[in-house]
Amino acid sequence: MSQPATIAETKRRLRGEARRIRAGAHESGSQIAGVTLARHGLALLGESKPGTVSGYHPFDTEIDCLPLLAALESAGWRVALPVVVARGEPLLFRQWTVGAPLRKGMWDILVPGDSAEIVVPDVLLAPLLAFDRSGFRLGYGGGFYDRSLQQLRAAGTATAVGVAYAVQEMERCPRQAFDQPLDAVLTENGPMRPYRAGPRE
Repeated sequence: MSQPATIAETKRRLRGEARRIRAGAHESGSQIAGVTLARHGLALLGESKPGTVSGYHPFDTEIDCLPLLAALESAGWRVALPVVVARGEPLLFRQWTVGAPLRKGMWDILVPGDSAEIVVPDVLLAPLLAFDRSGFRLGYGGGFYDRSLQQLRAAGTATAVGVAYAVQEMERCPRQAFDQPLDAVLTENGPMRPYRAGPRE
């Protein structure tokens, strides 16, 4: 069995490669990807009764989920964006109307203002560097989404949907005991349901 330090080092190594792959996909197809993502995402989440969905404001080369958030908002969903409060803490989710002004948060990521209502999402759209068919993701290393999902799932039901370019799929994401599995992955090619949760190491 691999030791946690070894898995952590593997994650660090893979992040650089995953960033390069995502950057290539973003450069070649970012304009149309957000539109097709919205169409597939609306079909996926449209099966559920409208609730609260937390997305993200795209940063760096993340696939654009704003068209999807706009479509969900028009369909009756309440939209929120995540806010990093501090290192080692779960995310905070604040309500946002698509197109409304935002401020710069930690790492200059755009977030709603401090007066925006704090909400609890029913669906969490999570950006990522890579994903696999077992429903695990390779994140940025801060653990914010894992802590948040653990907290949300402990309090009730929360659906986690990874959002990515299709080429971000890898054969197997390295995983540790604290890594939270995704319920689905959404790409510009359509949704993917994990074959299985996958064993943890």
